[in-house]
Amino acid sequence: MDYGRFKYQQDKKQQDARKKQTAFQIKEIKLRPKTETHDLEIKVGHLKKFIEKKNKVKVTVMFRGREITMTERGRQVLQIVAEKAGEFAAIEQHPKMEGRTMTMVLSPKQ
Repeated sequence: MDYGRFKYQQDKKQQDARKKQTAFQIKEIKLRPKTETHDLEIKVGHLKKFIEKKNKVKVTVMFRGREITMTERGRQVLQIVAEKAGEFAAIEQHPKMEGRTMTMVLSPKQ
């Protein structure tokens, strides 16, 4: 077998493999513990658009100043977002506290 032909066929296989794989981005939506319900609905609408484009979404609740004592309220906000997005998104990473932020990752349902 000709080595040039072998190398060409290998490159073609790699190109086909790259075509078939799906690339996704991680989009981020930032919230605060005092975010009201209407604003949450708007953010869920944005989240839905990101999920429809097959992107993962990182939902972040930021705590500033004395809000750090309201971690339970932040968890409730993330729970509300997860419930509203439950029909088109699945929780990939449950809420986790990292410093002054609480994050959760949602991905498209299979």
